[in-house]
Amino acid sequence: MKTIALISVGQPSTNPRLVKEANALTQNGYKVYVIYSYWNQWAWESDKLLFPKARWVPVLAGGAPYKNKLLYFYTRLRLKLFRFIAQNLTLKFGVAEIAKGRTYPDLLKKAKSIKADLYIAHVHAALPAAIKAAKKNDAKCGFDAEDFHRREADDDTNSFYFKISKYLDDKYLPKADYITIASPLISREYEKLYPGLKNVVINNVFESDKRLEINPHKDQPIKLFWFSQTVGTGRGLEDVIEALALLNNYPFELHLLGDAGSSVKSDFLKRFNDQPGKIHFHEPIPADHIIAFANQFDIGLALEKNTPYNRDICLTNKIFTYVQSGLAVIASNTSAQTELMNQYPSIGKLYQGGDVQSLAEVLLYYQENRDQLFETRKAALNTAHKQLNWESESQKFLALVKQTIGE
Repeated sequence: MKTIALISVGQPSTNPRLVKEANALTQNGYKVYVIYSYWNQWAWESDKLLFPKARWVPVLAGGAPYKNKLLYFYTRLRLKLFRFIAQNLTLKFGVAEIAKGRTYPDLLKKAKSIKADLYIAHVHAALPAAIKAAKKNDAKCGFDAEDFHRREADDDTNSFYFKISKYLDDKYLPKADYITIASPLISREYEKLYPGLKNVVINNVFESDKRLEINPHKDQPIKLFWFSQTVGTGRGLEDVIEALALLNNYPFELHLLGDAGSSVKSDFLKRFNDQPGKIHFHEPIPADHIIAFANQFDIGLALEKNTPYNRDICLTNKIFTYVQSGLAVIASNTSAQTELMNQYPSIGKLYQGGDVQSLAEVLLYYQENRDQLFETRKAALNTAHKQLNWESESQKFLALVKQTIGE
């Protein structure tokens, strides 16, 4: 039995791609370890529900507020120190690795102790640990790049974030045996930077649910849905609220799933003139429950910005989740989403990102054409069943793993 170790600086519940890979590998006969670090409390609670069902072995590195507290607080102090050094003195001598990842030394120690045939890094800060563990154990190494990391935070090439991300990319990516990427446009960027590196696009999809049905909701308000780990400002939600204000005489509801603080809830409710029936907040749920939960709504909102550059070229799991839930998709016209919507035009409509009037027009179209909304939802679910699903994408991933470790 081959052994594979997946490594992340976050928790499994915050990284559906990691969990899908781990599950696919165990289902295909591999022994799998998931080495992870504490990120936040809701994920800790979610992990408690996830781990008993998992056939892979979770390995905590770097402590947590609820387990090995002293180590956890030490790693936080260490991170602050190394970030200061990285920002003011040097990125060399292992400084960048710790400055980027709070638990890098702890992840590396755990990874080296597990003799695997393949180490797969998830999240940029886990890449150095995977590369070094693979070298120590004479194994292979892969990296899953969900984002174009050097331009994930901003577009300033003189910023600290850009410099440290580029430094780690240049130092470690050429040593990887492959990278998987969550968007064709991000793939093209990495191809230009590292032309000799094997590069495979794995879409951010989930397993299709053949039990889902489409309810036309003809005599009910149109229910809009958006989700993320965190609900907050600057995510495009303000555009939706303003668009709905323009359509105040029409029956719409906005449903938001994610961790929203009381101040965010209060702010958004005020934007709706304190009409609680217009906006609904839902607490975070496990990632594998979202598709069934979302099926009760009508339209999924993919409100990505086009800056920084990574946002313009990425494809988040939102847009695929909406398709797989049987929702019509309303997507901002980022480069990546435009390419996807042009490839699958039956699943929804694009609007001009940042243009509230453009968004309102698309919403009004579906309000006035309920039959077309129903047909779009059916087309989206059909596309998910036939093409955009993890059953298809997992085969690409498993074939890549087998080729990498020589099976």
